[in-house]
Amino acid sequence: MRPVTADFLQATRASYNAIAAAYADRFSDWPADSAPLDRSLVTAFAELAREHAPAPVADLGSGPGSVTAHLHTLGLPVFGVDLSPRMVGLARRAYPELRFHVGSMTSLDLPDETLGGIIALYSIIHIPDDHLLTTFAEFHRVLVPGAPVLLAFQSGDSEDHLHMSERFGQEIALDYYWRTPDTVIAHLTGAGLRLYARIVREPHGEEKRPRAFLLAEKPPAGPR
Repeated sequence: MRPVTADFLQATRASYNAIAAAYADRFSDWPADSAPLDRSLVTAFAELAREHAPAPVADLGSGPGSVTAHLHTLGLPVFGVDLSPRMVGLARRAYPELRFHVGSMTSLDLPDETLGGIIALYSIIHIPDDHLLTTFAEFHRVLVPGAPVLLAFQSGDSEDHLHMSERFGQEIALDYYWRTPDTVIAHLTGAGLRLYARIVREPHGEEKRPRAFLLAEKPPAGPR
């Protein structure tokens, strides 16, 4: 694992360490708690990623591990990466048959062109704007040509920013960045990734903001 040095990474890691147990209790029942469209998009991502097997898939910001486990049931060789050691510990206990690692999506400890796919559900929301392009460039570096990326995030105006100092009764220092799909797409394409599809759905259940899903790919080496 490479050292975490940026202030926002340290604050995000400390915050999720503080709320890991409560967060896992609240959000460990995916896909049962997800909307049908969300599940279908993850399934579509899995079909695209299977084309690049046996190259593994990385679930970045894997949290309590339920999405990683679901991808495993879909037949993918998958592992999870999370910034929070406590969250990784909870995921390892819940799914001992799977691999989970402490790390940052901004600097993946992986060789070039080794991943058959990347999924990041609601984890880029903690990456500041000035780090988003380099994060997606890191995705491009580790993906094999043609491999897919699926992002999900709360959609909002690019100026929207939320700082939370308390959650689940714990003191934290966690920043959330809401962005439009166009803003995120500009960073994806700027990093050399190619947009495959975009979907925005309206809030479901207790959600307050629309959910954006972007499916992208690292361009294939030859003609598609």
